[in-house]
Amino acid sequence: MKKTFLLFGLILAVIVSSTDFTMAQRRKMSSQAKGALIGGAGGAIAGGLIGGGVKGALIGGAIGAGGGYVIGNEHRRNKAKRRAYYRSTRKNSRYYSRRRYN
Repeated sequence: MKKTFLLFGLILAVIVSSTDFTMAQRRKMSSQAKGALIGGAGGAIAGGLIGGGVKGALIGGAIGAGGGYVIGNEHRRNKAKRRAYYRSTRKNSRYYSRRRYN
């Protein structure tokens, strides 16, 4: 039980410290990075509880980070597709365009 709390505290400290540095740089974290961070933390916690030790936490963290990266990448691609579709449908719209008087 002590190992679980220690592992959870360590993971929480890493998450908090990495979030603090990104805020100091005033840059947004990409969807892939967010997914990898959340997936890695969740996978490490689940792996530690299921696997019963540090080895399970490391394996779970690695698998969770990989899965989170893939999900974040798909989220970014879908967002770009939606943005491109919206821009293509609004490009020929004259409702918001400036009127031309002759």
